[in-house]
Amino acid sequence: MKALFTDHLAALMQRTESALENEQFDALLIHSGSTKNYFLDDYAPVFKPNPHFVQWMPFLTEHPECWLIIKPGIKPCLFLYSPDDFWHITAAKPTDFWSELFDIQVFTDIETQLKQMPLAGNVALIAADAVGLAQANLQHNPERLMHALHFLRAEKTAWEQHCIRQANQGAVKGHQFTQNGFLAGMSEYELHQGYLSAMGHLEKELPYSNIIALNEHAAVLHYQHKDRKAPEQHRTLLVDGGAVYYGYVADITRTVSQGSQDFQALLSAMNNVQQSLVDTIKPGVSFLSLHETMHQQLFRILADAGIIKRSHLLDQTQALSITRTFYPHGLGHLLGIQVHDIGGWQQDSEGRLLNPPQDHPFLRLTRTLKENMVVTIEPGLYFIPQLLSQLKSTPLADYIDWPLVDSLTPWGGIRIEDNVCVTANGVENYTRDAFNHLK
Repeated sequence: MKALFTDHLAALMQRTESALENEQFDALLIHSGSTKNYFLDDYAPVFKPNPHFVQWMPFLTEHPECWLIIKPGIKPCLFLYSPDDFWHITAAKPTDFWSELFDIQVFTDIETQLKQMPLAGNVALIAADAVGLAQANLQHNPERLMHALHFLRAEKTAWEQHCIRQANQGAVKGHQFTQNGFLAGMSEYELHQGYLSAMGHLEKELPYSNIIALNEHAAVLHYQHKDRKAPEQHRTLLVDGGAVYYGYVADITRTVSQGSQDFQALLSAMNNVQQSLVDTIKPGVSFLSLHETMHQQLFRILADAGIIKRSHLLDQTQALSITRTFYPHGLGHLLGIQVHDIGGWQQDSEGRLLNPPQDHPFLRLTRTLKENMVVTIEPGLYFIPQLLSQLKSTPLADYIDWPLVDSLTPWGGIRIEDNVCVTANGVENYTRDAFNHLK
């Protein structure tokens, strides 16, 4: 682990020094973030650190008001906030393996530290706000520098890949529990609590709020509740649940079902197509083309299932109008420190964007895949009443077997999501490997 992180830090230094030189900065100052109490309360939300800070300092993701200064040719300097406080545990000066790679200074008072911050020369500040710093030589979130750093972040170091791989191994333990709990008739709430216990996370440590969706709830793409009462019949379970390892995340979705051979056939077909898409991934592949291929494959699945009738009479535009009803979101996104890691539309280090095409407005990734990128592949097939009602009001309604759709709607929907890393010659599937490891 020490060697991996040492190499990671060296790579960050090289990237950052080059970006600073190009933009004529002498140093980079990164704030870990702040906490702020809820309105009319003395209690704050869970702290979420600045992702730029996490990339350099993945071991201190629960520490607000810390600072990191990066200067070319000098060991990075960490200013660690440790207030005099008898209400909470405060930070002690680290002694772990990574601490020797930083010049670490502990401070107790924020205002005093801000006045003493060594900010000579032209300095870039990356922070949510200027947090009391108003020096004339300080540029807050300089756009061109941010573009350069965000573009490079898509290609993960070996350390970052290790962390995402480990996060997947943790998350699949939770998914395995929920699949068994579904067969045992548990409620969404019970499934969620079991997920947390199985993977060893507190609620606040999750990278996002788990989606634990039974039956029709599986058709709500970002279903946000967890019913405490189990339904009378368990037809479908869709779990979109993640994990965190040293600040890097897993984002995995699995769907299981029972009680309908037609729905189970759709689930099996989607699983096969999802794996076949993953198998085509390699450097140079356009993610947009993968997304378009998924729509073509979904059209065949729906036609083979009899949901689409007389499919040979439909042109490409008509086919897409139908498949977007059943699959309205994008195929996936960049993954790393953030669940939807930044820079998915960015095409170069200068910030040029390739926005999603009009036909696919919710696609989060339009880049051409490169070695060491980590992405999600998450096709879906849903029976969403709102979208089905809209389709039913168009001439394309005549091509849909509505009695069959109505019979499948109580099963909600399907999403299958793997986290994969683009290798020199293909792909490494972190998620499938983790599930296979548990067998």
